[in-house]
Amino acid sequence: MELPIGIDENLDPEPSRPRMFGDYAGSAELPWEWAKERLSKARNYWIATTRPAGQPHSRPIWGVWLDTTFYFSTGSLAAQNLAVQAAITVHLESGNEVVILEGVAQQVNDTSLLEQVVSLYNQKYHWDLDPKQLPGPFYAVRPHVAFGWHFDESEIDRESTALGNATRWRFRRPAANASS
Repeated sequence: MELPIGIDENLDPEPSRPRMFGDYAGSAELPWEWAKERLSKARNYWIATTRPAGQPHSRPIWGVWLDTTFYFSTGSLAAQNLAVQAAITVHLESGNEVVILEGVAQQVNDTSLLEQVVSLYNQKYHWDLDPKQLPGPFYAVRPHVAFGWHFDESEIDRESTALGNATRWRFRRPAANASS
């Protein structure tokens, strides 16, 4: 299933308070724009996949955020894992400005979309990938749910969880074949 460019780009996800530490945390005050800005500007990301026998696997990657989708390439063990179990978690490198995406990775096969993603990737990383001769597949992750929070080290003390602004975003998806 190929992902159209720009689908849902104007639909912001629904914010709510995330469940953490056995209760609801945070204020759900962070706007989705805050998360999108960090997803776009980040240089390094981490992904977590599951090996066929169930063990976790995580690794750093490069990627780009376009519209409502995170794109990345990998030819590592992660690609083998995604062929068996497509569920994935993507998160920023920072522990102080946190954005975590949960979703399903789909291999990108649409030529025009791949060219657009590779062009953004090349611009961002000063790379020179040829979309017609890639060393490995590119994947698209459209989040089902995302989490975010931020804090300064000075905000941490014994009485604080430093998650006062923690926010969960749930993504609305149009019904399948809604236009037919």
